[in-house]
Amino acid sequence: MAQAVRWNHPLSYLNSDGKRHPVENSFAAATMLLGLVAVISAWWPGLHVLGSWTGLAGILTGAWGQYISATTGERFVTIIGLGAAAVGFYLGVAHGGLVP
Repeated sequence: MAQAVRWNHPLSYLNSDGKRHPVENSFAAATMLLGLVAVISAWWPGLHVLGSWTGLAGILTGAWGQYISATTGERFVTIIGLGAAAVGFYLGVAHGGLVP
């Protein structure tokens, strides 16, 4: 009896349809990374330039990643990163904006 073989890889959550999505996964990971940098740098008002620019890049990356996403896992990771990027961007702008 033939059965499907499950491959437990950390990216298996993102590729829940069984196909590989390297571009979509890259956008989801980049959005999450940019969101984390933006929200962490938002804790310090002196890092408003870093938080603003990484937040803006995370918002743009997340918007495009959401547009091309293929699975629910990719959308979930992208939305979490997009929210973090937006919080970092807004707090960075509130502390001084995109320019030093």
